[in-house]
Amino acid sequence: MEQPEDMASLSEFDSLAGSIPATKVEITVSCRNLLDKDMFSKSDPLCVMYTQGMENKQWREFGRTEVIDNTLNPDFVRKFIVDYFFEEKQNLRFDLYDVDSKSPDLSKHDFLGQAFCTLGEIVGSPGSRLEKSLTIGAFSLNSRTGKPMPAVSNGGVPGKKCGTIILSAEELSNCRDVATMQFCANKLDKKDFFGKSDPFLVFYRSNEDGTFTICHKTEVMKNTLNPVWQTFSIPVRALCNGDYDRTIKVEVYDWDRDGSHDFIGEFTTSYRELARGQSQFNIYEVVNPKKKMKKKKYVNSGTVTLLSFAVESECTFLDYIKGGTQINFTVAIDFTASNGNPSQSTSLHYMSPYQLNAYALALTAVGEIIQHYDSDKMFPALGFGAKLPPDGRNGNQENPSCCGIDGILEAYHHSLRTVQLYGPTNFAPVVTHVARNAAEVQDGSQYSVLLIITDGVISDMAQTKEAIVNAAKLPMSIIIIGVGQAEFDAMVELDGDDVRISSRGKLAERDIVQFVPFRDYVDRTGNHVLSMARLARDVLAEIPDQLVSYMKAQGIRPRSPPEAPARSPPQSPARTPPASPLHTHI
Repeated sequence: MEQPEDMASLSEFDSLAGSIPATKVEITVSCRNLLDKDMFSKSDPLCVMYTQGMENKQWREFGRTEVIDNTLNPDFVRKFIVDYFFEEKQNLRFDLYDVDSKSPDLSKHDFLGQAFCTLGEIVGSPGSRLEKSLTIGAFSLNSRTGKPMPAVSNGGVPGKKCGTIILSAEELSNCRDVATMQFCANKLDKKDFFGKSDPFLVFYRSNEDGTFTICHKTEVMKNTLNPVWQTFSIPVRALCNGDYDRTIKVEVYDWDRDGSHDFIGEFTTSYRELARGQSQFNIYEVVNPKKKMKKKKYVNSGTVTLLSFAVESECTFLDYIKGGTQINFTVAIDFTASNGNPSQSTSLHYMSPYQLNAYALALTAVGEIIQHYDSDKMFPALGFGAKLPPDGRNGNQENPSCCGIDGILEAYHHSLRTVQLYGPTNFAPVVTHVARNAAEVQDGSQYSVLLIITDGVISDMAQTKEAIVNAAKLPMSIIIIGVGQAEFDAMVELDGDDVRISSRGKLAERDIVQFVPFRDYVDRTGNHVLSMARLARDVLAEIPDQLVSYMKAQGIRPRSPPEAPARSPPQSPARTPPASPLHTHI
């Protein structure tokens, strides 16, 4: 094999980040103790699933199960297969009907009840299994808060319980197979005047319309006609979209510095052929169609041989969540004076009686999605930059946790009434505090996500960079949302998307920071529901890959999913403890 220094770099192409189908999740539906609407037999239930549009909030029918005759405890065979996005709040609705005829018109059948949830709720439940009570009654969205409100539907009584729906989610296996393979070539055409060729391979998957989509490039092997390329891995869904017989085209090029790479030839194969591994079936003639047409004695432009092929199921974010990994969500809020006096309407902390401020909107948008991945729903709430009451303390120093997102909002509003906004804008103590907690459990059972909401230019850049570099080796991610009109150049540097962050010559092991400016998501039409959904999607999009990258680096495999309980005992209403003010002394 050629030495690494003999390789030239192509423009970066990441097969994992290309346009490939989303993770697909299969939802299985069962029900228990449905209403009996038939006089002389039991109900004949059917389940209809709806999804909600992010922009217009309209419910659209997604699909229907089969009808099961004469049962109040159906286990539906027909599944719902949906695209799963961790970063989006995917609202779902399940309506149950007792089917009385062959008519597809649902109004012709008896309504048995409905349930609302998000896909994240199902996935984040123990064993990815969620039980919810069915009720008769629909919900409409409150125009100000975007939250569902009960309304009478089908002549029923809102809130009336009428059985239980059991929803299970499972990621489809063909979405996560990863193929690892290696190729070599022999006697390729010589393309360079003063040397041999600098060959590389380009892989394409075929599309339904006959076109091809690029899915992988190998590295360039310099000055050789007999290259041996490095082993590479690629998701099967990127290679063939799950269709094992779909054509895969491979083109061979001679690399040129100016980008005008010379075409050597091509060949086609399929995933099924590649899966045979090293054999006589996987030695391919490289053919240049133009040369073949012009030269009668043309045979080929060399051969490419598959040296090895293996496939394994890659561990995904959902595997870890299903195996019990909990996401510990912590929020840190900027209480520096640059936010403005909270009692004045120009302040970023102004508490309007009519709408949430930017801090509360950002917190709610992210928290409403991530809360479903934490079983106890107790979230530490931190503050920085405040001048505290007489003794320098505020809130519960020993336990700064709040119950749910509403608890954090209550603590935030309480703190605004009791602390004096001051300064400076120091991130390092907050990052270090959360990192210390993350360092205590590194067995894969917990992963910490810190949300920092700030208005200004960071005051301790060097210390913060050092804290982030140290945190990059821990089970932890950081989200920074910048509110207001300040310049956030330093935040972009912390993000590390283009240049990996470093401190004192030490490079961060992973990119764990995601930054977005809140002003990019302000909807001038006043549609906060839509704009905040976009904000949550963008800031949370990197979390799954960051979690998986940590687990892979540490060699941590997902645990086996916990067994679902045989039956769910009646639950007493949850008690919401009073919220504590934000822990602002760090």
